Amino acid sequence: MKIGVHKIAMASPGDTSELARLIDTGTLDPHDIVAVIGKTEGNGGANDFTRGFATQSMQLLLAERLGMTAAEVGKRVCFVWSGGTEGVLSPHATVLTRIDRAGEPASPPLSGKTPRLALGIAITRDVLPEEVGTVTQVEVVAEAVRDAMASAGITDAGDVHYVQVKGPLLTPASIADADKRAKTLVTRDPNGSKPYARGATALGVAVALGEVDAGAIDDTVIARRMDLFSSVAATSAGGELKNCEVLLFGNSLASDSDFVIAHGVLHDVIDAAAVRNVLRATGLEVGESLGEDEVQRVAAVFAKADASPNGKIRNWRTTMLSDADINYERHARAVLGGVIASVTGDPAIFVSGGTEHQCAPGEMPIAAIVRV
Repeated sequence: MKIGVHKIAMASPGDTSELARLIDTGTLDPHDIVAVIGKTEGNGGANDFTRGFATQSMQLLLAERLGMTAAEVGKRVCFVWSGGTEGVLSPHATVLTRIDRAGEPASPPLSGKTPRLALGIAITRDVLPEEVGTVTQVEVVAEAVRDAMASAGITDAGDVHYVQVKGPLLTPASIADADKRAKTLVTRDPNGSKPYARGATALGVAVALGEVDAGAIDDTVIARRMDLFSSVAATSAGGELKNCEVLLFGNSLASDSDFVIAHGVLHDVIDAAAVRNVLRATGLEVGESLGEDEVQRVAAVFAKADASPNGKIRNWRTTMLSDADINYERHARAVLGGVIASVTGDPAIFVSGGTEHQCAPGEMPIAAIVRV
């Protein structure tokens, strides 16, 4: 298995010119593309249509280059978008490729090699509106995470460093569908469904990796019992999906990629020390910030951002949770994006809001992929 990581700039959610250039110059083969993770300049809420626009735009480009329909592209490539590029965050996409020797989903270990970046992907069945934010969604995602882990050639959960899950939230249309069938929902508020949707998928990761006992999960704990969590899950919810897409990253002896991945925990959104520590864990030499050579080796940084539960940062009051004009997720993304960029020297960072069941309360996951 060989995983490729290509980060590209985007002038708008519909801009596919950089991806087209990489394909047309032979830098990457469109047949090898398995996933795209990116940031769009929408609001990140239930009505953020930039995510669907970006997916459609890339599907159309790949359909043309691959000689298939956009729907067929959607079945072979996972698209995960997070809306909201507040502050210095730059709209971009990270295109992931995978080449398997002899067409096998996971190659045998390579003698004398150290573990390198591996990627496994799994897609769930459609999640019904009444299942969003429930233990059923937890179970569906847990099964997919196990499948993704097997696909990555990883047998030890300790070698998993980042699990990105994008799934559905409730929309006016899905709420109406549930009403027609007299089904009960976790909430009737589309934006209010995000914590339940993100929380259920994060708990699915936790159960699959043995971080939380499945017997401890029922509908009453989702988005409430924050002492139950995964330290490697990063989950998002959007109205552009009906199923859940799981991208599992780790290091494996079955991989001969040119990259490694490491993860860590941010204790708040200004925890620059944790940013430096996760980069060091990949083998980089890190001072207060990265030198130019090290900057070029950082292929991608993924992180979650959130306000502290009490609204304070290091005992100083903030207005993140009380600002009626700007949602707390937008505050948090802007702050964390600036902190990470100050260390990496690169504002093209995947920072997503909302951390229900993703690390302990007040903490957030961060992962970095670095070229060896």
